[in-house]
Order: sequence, then C-alpha cells, then structure tokens
Amino acid sequence: MISTVLPTYNRAPLSFVKGEGSWLIEADGRRFLDLGSGIAVNALGHAHPALVETLTNQARNLWHVSNLYQIPQQQALADALVDKTFADTVFFTNSGTEAAELAIKMARKFHYDKGAPRETILTFEGAFHGRSTGAIAAAGSEKMTKGFGPLMPGFKTLPWGDHKALDAALDDSVAAVMIEPVQGEGGIRPVPEQCLRGLRDACDRTGALLILDEVQCGMGRTGKLFAHEWAGIEPDIMMVAKGIGGGFPLGAVLATETAASGMTPGTHGSTYGGNPLGCAVGLAVMRIVSDPAFLAEVNRKAGLMRQKLEGLVASHPDVFEAVRGTGLMLGLKCKVPNTDVAVAAREAELLVVPAADNVLRLLPALTISDAEIAEAVTRLDTAAAHLENR
Repeated sequence: MISTVLPTYNRAPLSFVKGEGSWLIEADGRRFLDLGSGIAVNALGHAHPALVETLTNQARNLWHVSNLYQIPQQQALADALVDKTFADTVFFTNSGTEAAELAIKMARKFHYDKGAPRETILTFEGAFHGRSTGAIAAAGSEKMTKGFGPLMPGFKTLPWGDHKALDAALDDSVAAVMIEPVQGEGGIRPVPEQCLRGLRDACDRTGALLILDEVQCGMGRTGKLFAHEWAGIEPDIMMVAKGIGGGFPLGAVLATETAASGMTPGTHGSTYGGNPLGCAVGLAVMRIVSDPAFLAEVNRKAGLMRQKLEGLVASHPDVFEAVRGTGLMLGLKCKVPNTDVAVAAREAELLVVPAADNVLRLLPALTISDAEIAEAVTRLDTAAAHLENR
C-alpha cells in the first residue's frame, strides 16, 4: 500500500524536532551537527534570533494578500537586491524551480519582442535547475527526464568543460546560456573564473543572454553575496532561492531592465510569490548576509574549514580523494561510495549531503563557529576510520 506521503524521497530514519544554530535535535534527544543546512537553505542556521523575531512580528500583522495589491515588504526586498547587485528589477517566487521557469520565459520573450525570435537555450551536463517540466528539460539528464516526455523543446545540453562544443553551439540563433557558477547537485564543480568571463564575452558577441543559476551557490555561500562576483562579471538574468529565505520558502529572478523588457503585465504571475511574510524574512536575511563584515567571516571560516578538510583527506587516502568547491560550498570527492560515508557520518551524529560524481556536499550554516568546524571534521574523521576498520 502506498504511503500517505507520496514516496518520492529516500529519507534517512531521523525525525528532528528542534534546531539551534548548526545543530538539529532528534526526537530521541540526540544532537546532530548539521553540514547540510536543508541543502544550503538555512544560511543563518536554525532558529536565528533575528529571523524568528521578524517572522513572529510579521505573522502578527499580515501573511498574504496576493499580487493584486502593493506589498511594502516585497518592494523593500526588491530595492535591497537591486541596490546590492547588477539587477534593475526582481520577480519573487516560492522556489528555485519557479525561478528557472521564469528565467526561461524571460529570455525567450526578450528575443521575441525584438522581432527575431530565438528559442534555443544552452545548458551543461551535470546541471540541476529544479524538477518542473521546463527545468528537467533544461538539465536534460536521463535520471530526471525518463518517463516524463514529451519534454519541453528548445534546450541543448553541452558537455561540462568542453569549450569546443560551446564555441560550436553558441551562435546568433541561441537565446541564452544557463549555467550554475558552482554546480551543487552535479558534485560541487565550480566554473573557473576565466571561463565565466569568456562566457560573458561570447554571449555579448552573439546577442545571447547569460542566465546564472545561483539558487545553491548564492546568498553569501561562496564568500561573495553571489558567486559570479568572483569573476567580475554580471549576468542578464539570475535565479535565486534557498538561502534567500533562510528556511522560509522564497525565490527570485533578478534581471536587467533590458533582459526583462518583454515581461509586461499579464506575462507572468504568482499567487503566493512575494508575500509579506516571506519577503519580511528575506529582507532580514539580506541585511545580515550582504554585510561586508559577515562575508569576510564566511571567507575566513571557509579557509579554516578547507585546511582541516585537506588534512582529513591526507589522513584517509582510502576513503577520500580530494576537497573541491569554494567558500562554504565544499565537497569531498570520495573513493568509497559517498552514500556509505554519509551513513557513517550520520552514525557519528553529523549530517552531510551526497551529490553526483561520488561527492559528499558540505554546506554548513554561514554562521558556523570555528569550534563547530573542528568538531565536524573530527566526526568526519571518526566516520572515515569506521569505514576503514569495516
């Protein structure tokens, strides 16, 4: 008999009842050190006081009105995002996959309104842009698309890191290039800064729009507010979600005025998107995470964590191969199955997230302490030793 919750998840046998910073408390009282952060969502950890206060205060007043009316909290968050980024305008969604759908629509509508329609959007092997029909068509992997055809047409998936394939595919018939500056689900694979710069130049040459998916790598995760800032480039359209709500469901599409020029009244909408409750929390997150002093601390802690992880890899060469990633978006390339390491870590009361390419994702709260970083690596060491002994 099917479960009352649709069985689309392979869940760990854990039920958490409380969160405190970088810790999750199981129903039986065990305390787990959380290096998953709800898959890079809880950027400020669990139950951050500023977010609890903001959410509670807003909940007492107004939750939802729909976008039939002005929403001051939405306007304030949009203003903050525009002030700190390349963007001129913002549309709010409830998730990353909704942001992907709008990014696709926006890019195609831009070219249509110019009188020279373009439909093809180039994407890359290993990408993850969500699980809606448009988003799985964009990623193109058999794992996500098998059985769900016919797929939305207009996407061409290129091999990861194949410059010749990109050069051959990117011409003046291409509407946009969609790429994650750091692949998350794909195994913590950063795009080299020079490649992002080259991609920006190629899009400018051909008239294609550059869409960056910063759903997982954005909101301070890499030590900049957004990961593309390391390369010194600006996209035309950017997808944001996960960390922007600090745990509250919230997403956004940021765009230049030019890229968004086709999106006039009636071309897109959302019932819940940009509601007062979500945007109040998002603004509180934004004020904390965009602070240069906060981002400097993320970079310092990232350096500390990477140093300790390099030592871990050296100590367990039969379990780990390498450390990869940037900022506090790190991965351990494993020699044994990454799922085995995840289970062993769980037995050491440490939570990590498997990804593709046999990589273990480490996505701690950006507020994690030095002592918690040390404790996390100690628990990973225990897990690796357990695997070696077994």
